[in-house]
Amino acid sequence: MWNDPKALNAVALTLVILSAGALLWAAGHWLVLQPSFAFRQVVVRDLNRADPAHVAAVIRRELKGTFFTMDLDGAQQALRQVPWVRNAGLHREWPDRLEVSIEEFEPFANWNDSALVTRDGVVFVAPYDGDLPELAGRDDEAVTVIERFEKWSVKLAALGLDLRVVQHSPRGSWRIEAVDKKADKNGSVQVIELGRDIADARLERFASVYQKTAGALARAGRYPEYIDLRYQNGLAIRATTPMNIRENETQSDRPRPAGSRSGEKNGERR
Repeated sequence: MWNDPKALNAVALTLVILSAGALLWAAGHWLVLQPSFAFRQVVVRDLNRADPAHVAAVIRRELKGTFFTMDLDGAQQALRQVPWVRNAGLHREWPDRLEVSIEEFEPFANWNDSALVTRDGVVFVAPYDGDLPELAGRDDEAVTVIERFEKWSVKLAALGLDLRVVQHSPRGSWRIEAVDKKADKNGSVQVIELGRDIADARLERFASVYQKTAGALARAGRYPEYIDLRYQNGLAIRATTPMNIRENETQSDRPRPAGSRSGEKNGERR
């Protein structure tokens, strides 16, 4: 090879190209690391429930590098760890602007007394003190529990009942709780045992007899408190007297001072 001018020229040319490439790479690497390419504007959009201070702290921590070198995927993963943040999109705008779009979880119900769940069955943990239905079950069956809740809510609403709780036990048994707002000023809670396998059919049976049964109990001043549908051809009901009726009965049994009449106070008619 040393006696071959063409081969030597080829080797020399290759070395020149490699050296130039290395030099260009080093120059480019040095250039993109310059402070002049650092982000100077960060805009966060669609932030409603997540803590702005927490989001800002994560962004500051993840703003390592410059316009060209920031790890957007790593920053996105870090933002997903912030409570209420379901996803985050990061977009660079030349020359020094970063836009962060936050997608937040939308809570549908409380889940297992320790978390929240979205309508599409995603379980997440975040602080929330609003009024939501109470659902329970395994995390991998959240979609099934939500579907039952929505289906049964419609069925019970036709009976004047507001479904508030749906529980699916590890053994597959269903228990629900509904509120009858007509029962008293505070609402009457009804616990309904549906059992396993044919829960839908049992709820249909319950719906077919509820109005008549509840009406008979109401005329006696009582309301269903616990309903067990785990019978082949019937159901069991435990009824109770609403608090406001019990209070009225107790007050009517109290002896009145001599000379007093209903509607009077201190001798004056109200």
